[in-house]
Amino acid sequence: MKKVQVLGPGCPKCQQVAANVVEAAKAVGVEVEVEKVSKPMDIAKYGVMFTPGLAVEGEVVCAGRIPSVEEIKGWLEAEPAKERR
Repeated sequence: MKKVQVLGPGCPKCQQVAANVVEAAKAVGVEVEVEKVSKPMDIAKYGVMFTPGLAVEGEVVCAGRIPSVEEIKGWLEAEPAKERR
């Protein structure tokens, strides 16, 4: 199971990111746990200045826009940075 963090205050854009994550996960057959990070101080810990943001396994992959389902599929299928070394 992959942990995915949606970074933002819970606005419609953030909700769309979460929906895209669920759609992408179903399409590639990956189980995900979606965590919504909405407190500004917690978002800042990820280094994200513009929301919505998206992190996969704690690694920020997108910020300041809504990523497409296709983009998210690639991030979900990729090996975590720790395993790529």
